[in-house]
Amino acid sequence: MQTAPRPRRSVLYVPATNDKALAKIASLACDAVIFDLEDAVAPEEKVTARRSLVRFLSEAGRADKEFVIRINALAGEWGRDDLEAARALRPDAILLPKVDTPGDILEANDILDAAEVPPELALWAMVETPRAVLNLGPIAELGRDRGARLACLVVGTNDLVKETGISPAGGRQWLVPWLLQIVLAARAGGLDALDGVSNDFRDLDAFARECLQGAAMGFDGKTLIHPAQIGAANAAFSPSGDAVAEAERIVAAFATPENAGKGVIQADGRMIERLHLDQARKLLARAGRGQA
Repeated sequence: MQTAPRPRRSVLYVPATNDKALAKIASLACDAVIFDLEDAVAPEEKVTARRSLVRFLSEAGRADKEFVIRINALAGEWGRDDLEAARALRPDAILLPKVDTPGDILEANDILDAAEVPPELALWAMVETPRAVLNLGPIAELGRDRGARLACLVVGTNDLVKETGISPAGGRQWLVPWLLQIVLAARAGGLDALDGVSNDFRDLDAFARECLQGAAMGFDGKTLIHPAQIGAANAAFSPSGDAVAEAERIVAAFATPENAGKGVIQADGRMIERLHLDQARKLLARAGRGQA
């Protein structure tokens, strides 16, 4: 699914049952919010959480943030009702948990298509099971299918650790091979990729190091569990001033009348292709800059 680039440096999970956290969203500097109906909500609170979210989003303004709703799995007791409520609220995206195969995404997409939901409502997919990692190629390939809505892969590190039994200690050394596979698959599918959460929100130094590690691996941003983590994520996943300046020059060069429609141009003494323009626009989005 081809969409305009958006900054997704800091993506905060907010439980749909936490009224105090919901009320603070507008004042936070995160790029996106995931309203969580799944892991953060106890089974006996699922229906209440959905109703609370419907009430909040029906009244709340969007401000400058991307709004995403994580529903429960479609195969479970609450998933289809969650999807029905979520599509009616028209968030920017719906996050599907426990995605194992492309079929999990296509099922949700078919339901949205049948309800004549516009294609602008994107689907994000959690990669949090061994099957998902093994099926990364076919899953990510849906990003090249304009009718499949898939826009972003989100790592569920806690579930990967639980289901595989590996240790998350030691700088995530045992997770790194899988994290790199997720980034590679996302790039092959033209998708964004978000690094998983860090559970100890009090150790901000360790969190900052993990953000820098994720940025070095190529992730577009990081999912967060506490507002205190927003600043470090924004800093780590924001491009440098030099990189922003170069990207602005590339966009400006392609915007001139003489270069309109060209696939390759000369600028700054080098050949620049359309793929560099796409990269520049995405970088400027991460930096929170407008593009031509």
